[in-house]
Amino acid sequence: MKGEALKGHLDLLILAVLQAGPLHGYAAIEALRRNSGGVFNLPEGTIYPALHRLELGGLLASQWSEHEGRRRRVYRLTRSGRAALSCDIEQWATFARAVAAVVGATG
Repeated sequence: MKGEALKGHLDLLILAVLQAGPLHGYAAIEALRRNSGGVFNLPEGTIYPALHRLELGGLLASQWSEHEGRRRRVYRLTRSGRAALSCDIEQWATFARAVAAVVGATG
């Protein structure tokens, strides 16, 4: 999928995969890929800056953990992140219905 198609939706997608529970960055990438049937095969250079931006915005919190001798940062939704996700889901549903109505009306 073209990167332009994701513009404005990446935050929603990241918050959504973290809704199930905390994940480290690469696990979030894998969850996006798996949950989208491979459509969202996003590079680390896209996801990690977004995770950092969402954390700076207070929507995510992180902490270091160690697994098999390797340190990694694990991200989780904050209360603000859960509220933002709920709002984003509502806005996305409205947008999707409107697009479907327009596309359906042209066929």
